[in-house]
Amino acid sequence: MSSFDFIIFIGYLIGTLYLSGTFFSKKRSPNSFILGSGKTPQWVVTLSIFATFVSSISYLALPGSAFATNWNAFVFSLSIPIAALITVHYFIPVYRRINSSSAYTYMEQRFGPWAKIYVSICYIFTQLMRVGTIIYLLALSINMILGWDITIVIIFTGAFVTIYSIIGGIEAVLWTDAIQGIILILGAVFCLAVIVYGMPGGLSQLFEIAIKVHIPKNTDKARFSIKIALIKIFK
Repeated sequence: MSSFDFIIFIGYLIGTLYLSGTFFSKKRSPNSFILGSGKTPQWVVTLSIFATFVSSISYLALPGSAFATNWNAFVFSLSIPIAALITVHYFIPVYRRINSSSAYTYMEQRFGPWAKIYVSICYIFTQLMRVGTIIYLLALSINMILGWDITIVIIFTGAFVTIYSIIGGIEAVLWTDAIQGIILILGAVFCLAVIVYGMPGGLSQLFEIAIKVHIPKNTDKARFSIKIALIKIFK
């Protein structure tokens, strides 16, 4: 890591803690710590939700799986807008009616304490596995790039995220997630532009390579008419 990269890295960490501290300095109640002030801009919430779904799994595991096998994991991403519409239409009104933002409160009122405990335990174990995978993939990539110890990266990442979340509450999490979402989008677009610019044939060569690598030789040409059309468009 160059000195400039290290300065950017440390600056980002300090900026995250500073942003979290600004929300800590405000007067707040337990309710505002969990739900926020209600004045967070919609675009911040939207980007925060996006950044929540995008992780090291999205940037490392799924692309590798898609390249090696198929795009089955992409089906989950296609289902997210449908799930969001169902949630807004059916679930959000229920939470407003019971005056609670927690699905577990509804489970307790509807089925009893056992349902709340059961669902809570299932969710906790699910998130432990998901977060563990995310942090491990992050630590693995940093270890390969910078040579840092995987265990230290895992401990530092977990501690850092926990600290700024506790200090700033949900609003700090929303704003930091939104900033991360912007960085992820701009970074992905920049990397794609660099890759395409570095290829002698440009974008058309990208599709040509994809067809040669992933399409069997003795397959009906009609199946690839769309890909061929895209190559002609970008030539």
